[in-house]
Amino acid sequence: MTASSLEPTTADLVSVDVSGSGTSVCVTAAGEVDSTSAPVLRQQLDALLDDGVRELTVDLGQVTFLDSAGLCVLAAAHRRAVRQDVTMRVLASSRAVIRPLQITGLWELLKAERVEDTPAQGVA
Repeated sequence: MTASSLEPTTADLVSVDVSGSGTSVCVTAAGEVDSTSAPVLRQQLDALLDDGVRELTVDLGQVTFLDSAGLCVLAAAHRRAVRQDVTMRVLASSRAVIRPLQITGLWELLKAERVEDTPAQGVA
């Protein structure tokens, strides 16, 4: 057994689901968003912004870990959403997500919302 076989795969770290239709969608991430898995979230957000979404909700209520790579993905998506006049909401429920957002100032910038720890918040 090699050391690399002990590393979790991206699929083991995070899952990203999209719900909603047309111009209003909700992206729900679950698991760990770190340097290995953040590109999965970035790819999904970029694809939706490429497709002309007008209202984008990013539900991080099931995220158990968020590091600087995940924060960068959220900041980049926010910058792009502002440029494209897209309404972007960020929902969070756990300290593991809320605290890094607060410490970096992204909580205020993203106008993130604290929600109860419930499965998949829908699009408003």
